[in-house]
Amino acid sequence: MTYTALSFTLLFVIATILVSVWQKLGLERDIALGTIRAAVQLLAVGYVLQFVFEADHPAFLVLIIACMIGVASWNAGKRGRGMPGIVWRIAMALTATEAVLMSLFLGLHMIKATPQYIIPLSGMTIGSGMIVAGLFIGHLKREAETVRGEIETLLSLGATAKQAIHDCLKRAVKFSMIPTIDGMKTVGLVQLPGMMTGMIVAGADPVEAVRYQILIVFSFTCSAALMSMLLSALIYRLWFTADLRIRE
Repeated sequence: MTYTALSFTLLFVIATILVSVWQKLGLERDIALGTIRAAVQLLAVGYVLQFVFEADHPAFLVLIIACMIGVASWNAGKRGRGMPGIVWRIAMALTATEAVLMSLFLGLHMIKATPQYIIPLSGMTIGSGMIVAGLFIGHLKREAETVRGEIETLLSLGATAKQAIHDCLKRAVKFSMIPTIDGMKTVGLVQLPGMMTGMIVAGADPVEAVRYQILIVFSFTCSAALMSMLLSALIYRLWFTADLRIRE
């Protein structure tokens, strides 16, 4: 794509701003700011990845993945604002999930051990885990508040913190996995996913693109399950004080 063709994509942004003005939504500033940030961030990442691919050094690869995990943890941790240690717990879950999936990818020779494969797949895995973490934490907060009386009753009867919040954890795990499972059911019928579409546009064989997309879809399911289960084990205690009272 030429830079001239790329500049024409601003027409989509202008159309969105005009709709916001017409409907008096007040989103013009946010849309403009988001457009600038997206363009700058993506172009910067493009040049960084070009350097990393050419250098082909493990240290740069680890640094890129660590930055991805850090940003994703900070962003998902916003859902649990006010809970001490929530960000590093999310980072632990993301790191463990990334380690498991990448070990399978490389150990079973599903992908080549090069930055061109590892970085994009790591980005998609970590991004998916970030979404699952945000959904899990947000839903668990609502659940814990809704059944606060039930939890306090269980605690007063001698239940441990994990026993008291167990049902909330199960519902939060299920809720956080629903988008991933629904996506599996409709992939290829409702939408052609990004990786597959990108490969086809780049001229790859559609069947080869489908094989890689199947890898992504199945790995996302594993990622969602691992993230939600790890988070349920790592953060449930944050909902309680040291003397087993529910935090305000």
